[in-house]
Amino acid sequence: MGTELEKATFAAGCFWGVEAEFRQIKGVKSTQVGYSGGEMPNPTYEDVCTDTTGHAESVEITFDPKKVSYEKLLEVFWNSHDPTQVNKQGPDVGTQYRSVIFYHDRKQKIAAEKSRQQQQKKTKGRIATEIVAAQPFYRAEEYHQQYLEKKGLSTCHI
Repeated sequence: MGTELEKATFAAGCFWGVEAEFRQIKGVKSTQVGYSGGEMPNPTYEDVCTDTTGHAESVEITFDPKKVSYEKLLEVFWNSHDPTQVNKQGPDVGTQYRSVIFYHDRKQKIAAEKSRQQQQKKTKGRIATEIVAAQPFYRAEEYHQQYLEKKGLSTCHI
């Protein structure tokens, strides 16, 4: 009997660096970058960059819960960006760079809410991260997938 894999979806600013963070975690089977949380079906990168589609640059993670917990993925999420920023991360500004946890089931929702409460204590309640039900995930163009690895870069933050 095989292990049931689960999905986790996070938005934490530019998806290139966030994807690279999650790819390093033992138990993560695959990642893909894309767009979630918006209104337009099948948006392109150019569409999302207009800041009018409502999508956030997101990372969808497929993981083995017997090797890595969802709580561990939440920890990586919180540490991979500044969750106090509203609609921006570093030099990137727009709703596509907002901080979001897209939960896939009730268990993930409860874990996400608990972790956000813990983060709020650390930041005196300044967390801007949204927690919403998983919405359609649209895979980004191929050149965005594992972008940093393709370019031989270890980070995209200057």
